[in-house]
Order: sequence, then structure tokens, then C-alpha cells
Amino acid sequence: MNDEILIIHHSSSIQFMALKKWFLKNTVEAGTDEAGRGCLAGPVVAAAVLLPADFHHPLLNDSKQLTEKQREILRPFIEKNAISYGVSYVFEAKIDEINILQASILAMHLAIEKLSIEPEHIIVDGNKFKAYKNIPHTTIVKGDAKFMSIAAASVLAKTYRDDFMQQLDLEFPNYHWKQNKGYPTLSHRDAIREFGITDYHRKSFRLLPEQLKLKL
Repeated sequence: MNDEILIIHHSSSIQFMALKKWFLKNTVEAGTDEAGRGCLAGPVVAAAVLLPADFHHPLLNDSKQLTEKQREILRPFIEKNAISYGVSYVFEAKIDEINILQASILAMHLAIEKLSIEPEHIIVDGNKFKAYKNIPHTTIVKGDAKFMSIAAASVLAKTYRDDFMQQLDLEFPNYHWKQNKGYPTLSHRDAIREFGITDYHRKSFRLLPEQLKLKL
């Protein structure tokens, strides 16, 4: 299959995803999304993206629908062709302090803050957000599969976070973060049982289903 064509299979049918460019036309509109909200370890990472009117790439879609190779193709293309983009990290201590929802919103705010042009409108993947500098915003459930700027933000957030977890894997190979990226897989939880937790684990999360006392 040509890497420049995205085909998604659903129950033996083939669907091509068509993303919308704008929620509001004739507006400087930024899309934002996060990655890593459901992980047991590592930061939550958010991205914000402003795209030009002529932006197009046939692979662009919700990052969860893409292969790792497709995301690797898209990331430099987005970075080169976006009007502006920002990526931010909120780490475990802050997640534990303010909870993962607030940390995700904070990460998106920090990513928007890095944009070189302040947007006039913000579109957000999901249904929860807090106003940023009183800029109007719209939350969109599954927005990363509906709008280009949110999809682009999802690709950047996912790839930056995956890179970070792969680097951590070099220091903590027992937890298989290169493969699971900090998500609650069986191998990750087995490693927590055997080796305890690291500074990168989220202490406020239910790290093991049986709620064992963890070795610190």
C-alpha cells in the first residue's frame, strides 16, 4: 500500500476519512489535543496547531487511527507547513497534584501559549476545557477525526510523547515503555508488581487492579 494513502478498515469495509479545515471560517483558529491521559507513567503531552488554508496531506487523521510509520511521515510535514505549532509536557508530580483532567487542560494551555500567533478561536478534542485568555473555544468529541488542526495536534502530541517514553525506556527497561508507552498493559503492571514504581509513575493513579501496597 502506498504510504501516501490512508485506508481504514472497519468490519471488512473501506472508508476514507475526510477532515474539515475549519470549525469557524475566516478565523485564526487553532486546534489542540493531548496524549497520555490514560497512562500509568510519564507526562501528559499536548500540542496546538495553526494550519494554513492550503494545508493538505492524504495521511492526516486522528493519530490513534494511524500507524507509527504514518505518524513519523506526518510529524515533519506538519512542523514544516503549519503556520505555528506548540508542544508542552505536564509531568507526574503536577498530574498527582491537580488530577489528570486539569493537567491535560494545563498542557493544552501551555501548548497554545507557545504559538507565535494568538488564535481568535480554539477547537479542542474532547468535551472538557477551560477558557484560555478569554479566547472563544469549542470542544468537539472525537474532534481529532473531524478537523485538520486537531488531527495535526494529535499527531504531534502522540509522537513527542512516544519519543519521550522511548528515551525513558533506556533508563527503565524493565517496564517495557518502548512498547507500551506507559499505558496499563499486562507487562507494565507485571513489572510494577516485580520492581515497584519509579519517579515517573503517577502515584495518584490506580497502578494495580488489586491495590497492592507499592514499593517506593
